[in-house]
Amino acid sequence: MPQLQLTLEVAAADLDTADQALERAGALAQTYQSDDGTALLEPGVGERPLWERIRVTALFPEGADLERLHRKLTGQLGDRLQGWRTEVLEDQAWERAWLDYFHPMSFGERLWIVPSSTEPDLPDGAVPIRLDPGLAFGTGSHETTALCLAWLDGEALEGWHGLDYGAGSGVLAVAAVCLGAASCAAVDNDPQAVIASRENAERNGVADRVPSYAVDERPVYCADFLVANILTATLVALAEELRGAVRVGGRVALSGILQGQEQQVMDAFQGNVAWDPPRFRGDWALVSGTRTA
Repeated sequence: MPQLQLTLEVAAADLDTADQALERAGALAQTYQSDDGTALLEPGVGERPLWERIRVTALFPEGADLERLHRKLTGQLGDRLQGWRTEVLEDQAWERAWLDYFHPMSFGERLWIVPSSTEPDLPDGAVPIRLDPGLAFGTGSHETTALCLAWLDGEALEGWHGLDYGAGSGVLAVAAVCLGAASCAAVDNDPQAVIASRENAERNGVADRVPSYAVDERPVYCADFLVANILTATLVALAEELRGAVRVGGRVALSGILQGQEQQVMDAFQGNVAWDPPRFRGDWALVSGTRTA
């Protein structure tokens, strides 16, 4: 069934008004970008970082009354509402289209991410992780995820219990267990990410070892290793909580950090981690180390 894609631009101060109107009009999903096309990734703790103007893209079912929505928002926002345009998205086999672009990818020495519908010819000793598109989807193609996957591949995780904080699709927790960890909890503040993590764990036959939790529901314990792929501001704000989530002698890996911001993240842990040399990929960095106190 065709769907309608609506794009509009509003001032940052008007985003809540636009959000509420879109939801009441039946929007199925919404994404945000700055006016230069930069995506809004993940807000810091207790904040919603915004640009001066926001480009909002919303998806609606066929038949949605977008003319009525336009009249309402124009009445509320006047000339602060700009860039209004709609597009009909014809129905297609989205999963098949996605598979045209997603092929097996390797990370480190052993780890491979592959579509679940394929049977690729992988090298001996390969550890395949099967993923498909879905809610909070992440394939490992982003530099920060790739850094974390390669770090996991190089760690001795056998028998260890881990924590993937800000799990998204759960790919890191699933990878950790498939690489030998006894368990790895996937934790996220997005309910869709919790669902995606559970589905991906089930798809890889490790659901019993990858429990998925909302942030406020996760059990409190000290993990043997922690991986958190978030953003610098969030890592800094959560430094005390993250440090407390891993035992003394346990391993820590943090990414989502732009190059040049790695020292800021390391300093937030107040000398309680003996840091390894940072790793870099593209414009992004990963810092890792061993908790010492």
